Amino acid sequence: MKYIQKILNFLDRRHETILLAQGKLLANQQNIISSNNINDYEFKIFSQRGEDGIIQYLIKNLTIKNKTFIEFGVEDYKESNTRFLLMNDNWNGFVLDGSEQKIASLKQRYWFWAYDLRAKAAFIDKDNINALMQESGFKDVGLLSIDIDGNDYWIFETMDFSELNPSIIITEYNALFGSERAISIPYDKNFVRTKAHYSNLYFGASLKALAMLAEKRGYSLVGCCSAGTNAFFVRNDLLNEKIKPISVEQGYREDKCRQSRDKNYQLSYVRGDDRLNLIKGLKVINIENQQEEFL
Repeated sequence: MKYIQKILNFLDRRHETILLAQGKLLANQQNIISSNNINDYEFKIFSQRGEDGIIQYLIKNLTIKNKTFIEFGVEDYKESNTRFLLMNDNWNGFVLDGSEQKIASLKQRYWFWAYDLRAKAAFIDKDNINALMQESGFKDVGLLSIDIDGNDYWIFETMDFSELNPSIIITEYNALFGSERAISIPYDKNFVRTKAHYSNLYFGASLKALAMLAEKRGYSLVGCCSAGTNAFFVRNDLLNEKIKPISVEQGYREDKCRQSRDKNYQLSYVRGDDRLNLIKGLKVINIENQQEEFL
């Protein structure tokens, strides 16, 4: 088993050396782009879609005190918002995931010891989030990424920013909830996306709900990745001529991913508005008045 792991690590390093070189070239080429639209800077190295490029653009054009990040919902960290930041820019990080197996797999990879990365297995809820953040030891963190496929809004709302004080916040939003309603799934401490509804489409919060909460916390929406999965917020005191606030209507991007499941949990490839029809009638909370509503 150890021999197999050594081979996997060797192959990973060969492949990732090429990826990192390509990413560095793409990051450097951003300097020749003249645009304030973050979507024009997208590229993918280790992120799900174009988040790596957006992050590079933001850190180049913001005054960030500490080169540190926290990301939760990382699975085994092979695909994540902060791994390119770790390996290309040598930021220090603290990552979490609810699966002990995934975190154990992460710790077997060479980049766990080759960089200043700490990882912890923990199922995040409102009761433990702030204690977990204190374990990071970070203050004035450079970037915070929230992606737990469920209670994202409620965790974001509960987090104590008095010391954490992130410069950049990335949150996943559920684009199927549209751009007009400020809604989230109801808080459930034990929420698991795959169990909440067979379609795997009932999770998280709308972009408007997250943007309203971010505004209350002193952050502005500066854009969303073109794939319609992640929203980017910047602390208001860091905004400048290159990084400007935009409206929810300007930032919203539709998610065209066909990730729906059937009742046997097999991919069903439902597309367009038919995806929303699969979860129509399920309960949500209107963030503006805290009342129950339905999709």
